[in-house]
Amino acid sequence: MLTTLRVLLLPVLNALGPVLMAFAGIMLIPAVYSWTEKDGAVMDFIMGAGITAGAGLLLTLTLFRFRQELTARHGFLLVTLSWALIAAFAAIPLMLHMPELGFERAYFETMSCLTTTGATVLTGLDELPHSMNGWRCFLSWLGGMGIIVMSVAILPLLGVGGAQVMKAETSGPLKETRLTPRIAETARSLYLIYFGISVACAIAYHFAGMHWRDAVMHMMTTVSLSGIAAHDASFGFFNSAAVDAVAVLFMVICGFSFTLHFVAWRRHDPLVYLRNPEALAWLGLLLVLVAAATPILYLSGSASSVPEALRAAAFSIVSAASTTGYATSDWSLWPCGLPAVLLLSSAVATCAGSTGGGLKMIRVLILIKQAKREFRLLLYPNAVSPITVGDAAIPNHIVFAVLGYTLLWSFSVLAGALALLATGLGSLESWSAAVACITNLGPGLGAVGPVGNYQGLTALQLDILTFLMMIGRLEIFTVFVLFTRAFWRT
Repeated sequence: MLTTLRVLLLPVLNALGPVLMAFAGIMLIPAVYSWTEKDGAVMDFIMGAGITAGAGLLLTLTLFRFRQELTARHGFLLVTLSWALIAAFAAIPLMLHMPELGFERAYFETMSCLTTTGATVLTGLDELPHSMNGWRCFLSWLGGMGIIVMSVAILPLLGVGGAQVMKAETSGPLKETRLTPRIAETARSLYLIYFGISVACAIAYHFAGMHWRDAVMHMMTTVSLSGIAAHDASFGFFNSAAVDAVAVLFMVICGFSFTLHFVAWRRHDPLVYLRNPEALAWLGLLLVLVAAATPILYLSGSASSVPEALRAAAFSIVSAASTTGYATSDWSLWPCGLPAVLLLSSAVATCAGSTGGGLKMIRVLILIKQAKREFRLLLYPNAVSPITVGDAAIPNHIVFAVLGYTLLWSFSVLAGALALLATGLGSLESWSAAVACITNLGPGLGAVGPVGNYQGLTALQLDILTFLMMIGRLEIFTVFVLFTRAFWRT
């Protein structure tokens, strides 16, 4: 046991020291903003930064002799502990400013932000200090950046059909090359794309009618596909078709793989998107859902005109399918099973390498191809029937990994929903909250729907959902591998 701690845990804790100290520096950004705004929260951020920096310095100095080059096993542990601890330290300013929140609720809020889930336990957002609202949005933006770097540094080790499909030199989904020779260069290239899209989004929001403050905050939660809002009414606060259109555009853009954006930019070839099977499936699903929902909303009287029905359908469907979770209306009340369709779309729609959550579209394509292959083999048992997506053949080990991942993902939803039911939460809320949190969508149905929130849940229920948010964002295997005996065997 002591050997395991020395070999696995202590080097990771030492590596976490500089991470926490860097995060403490980041915490000073909202402190400066709070000081300029004089909104009364500056000391909350300064104290939070001091505590975080102190913890990081303590880990760095006391465990310095355990510093070493980290392996793949260290990487899984480092990623999981980083997200868990950063969310905990990020909650300190919220707890200091709103002592009534308590740790579980503050931790749920910051984990929701970092995992770009968008679920919230807060009300009165319009009266919250701008720096606190900005901190929540900034955490989402940082979480989006973390998702991108994780997808090029950690997820390739999982072999679960996620990062493997983010290869850049061809539109085929499985080419085993990187964008640039080194992971650091790859991450830097993707950061530039992420930052460029962020700047464009903020400018577009401003010219669509938002104040610069709202434009920057909602840019952060749009490009990260988080859905955290600075107003209780979410996007309904703006009541603007132009603002809705900008949101839809950038939610669609950020639902694509960021490596695909990089290739399109480097080649100056926008047709790259039309040659990528996953990208086409992402766009196709959105178009089909919007085309189906628009007449249903109009004919059922949920919208007074066809343009209004189209606007409501496009915004809510793109928001749900991209796992953003913005709301302009209560789509949980829509007819003909549309709420369930929107909720399920969050599980399958976005591309691998995007900032969206869920199973990812490429896994769904592989599962469909595998089902077709099984049908063919039933009829022709001796046939050679490889699985292809686009022009690329899918190796069997990736197919098996996708099947295992999907099984574990489904089991996690089932276990989470049953655990919530056991705590006394209603059936609709339990199942929809489990799906909404593991897909990082945010709003579910019923009391936790688009016009509700998670404020009424107990601490235990929030703990369950916090865990679902984290494992959903970290691709499940990253966390669950830590609970295997083989991982801790030295």
